[in-house]
Amino acid sequence: MRPLSSKIKGREELTGVLARLRSEGKRVVFTNGCFDLLHLGHVTYLEEARGLGDLLVVGVNTDESVRRIKGPGRPIVPLEQRMAVLAALEAVDYVVPFGEDTPYELIKALRPHVLVKGGDWRPEEVVGQDLVEEVRIVPYREGFSTTGLIEKIKKG
Repeated sequence: MRPLSSKIKGREELTGVLARLRSEGKRVVFTNGCFDLLHLGHVTYLEEARGLGDLLVVGVNTDESVRRIKGPGRPIVPLEQRMAVLAALEAVDYVVPFGEDTPYELIKALRPHVLVKGGDWRPEEVVGQDLVEEVRIVPYREGFSTTGLIEKIKKG
């Protein structure tokens, strides 16, 4: 089993790693998100995404970008911990943080073959679709949401 630290990379380092893997004929799949409180919906989504290529790269919003997107009470879990939990998943090959509100520049740098998003997205809305060979939408699983978990915890 690979150590977690070997799966967590910065943008520059991962760009070089992926260039080498692409030259070996590997098909790179990319997805992104906040992954604040990891739940079964996330895990099944990531497993499906991984099945679409030879390796899966997960872009993770920094704490600052999560606050801009989700509001001042988020994230619940700090970036380093969110990345470590994702890196612990067998389906995930690499984890990389990004601080922008969208992953466009990260996708542009990493040049994945496939871009995957959840069923709550329409293909024409997916940021970075112009940079990849293929966009895949994985069906949304009802009943699994970080916001829903937070609300349930608040209610006791």
